[in-house]
Amino acid sequence: MNIEALDEQIRQIKRALADLGPMRPGSLSEQYNVCGTPGCRCKDPKKPEKHGPYYHLNYTWQGRARTEFVKAEAVDEVRVQLANYKRFRALCAEWVEASLARAGLQRAAR
Repeated sequence: MNIEALDEQIRQIKRALADLGPMRPGSLSEQYNVCGTPGCRCKDPKKPEKHGPYYHLNYTWQGRARTEFVKAEAVDEVRVQLANYKRFRALCAEWVEASLARAGLQRAAR
C-alpha cells in the first residue's frame, strides 16, 4: 500500500466513525430466576417454570464494574448500542493499524 491509499482508508474509517449512533460497552445476559414463595410455579417439583426472562447489562467503565437491569422493551435498542460500541472499537483498531503502516512508509521514504 502507498501513503495515498492509507490516507483514503483513514478517511473512510473517520466517516464510518462519524456515522455510528449511540453506543455502550458491555454484554447483555438473559436470566431466569426462582423466587422464595412457597407453592409458586417456579418450585413445582414436576414442571418448574422459572420467572423471566430478565435482562442484565454488565460492563466495566473507568475501573468500575457495573450491572444494570434492562427492560424487555429496551433490549433491541441496547443490542444496537452494544454492536455500535464493538464497531467503534474495531474501527479505532483499523485506524491505528493504518496510521502505523503510514508512519512506516514515511520513515522508509526518508
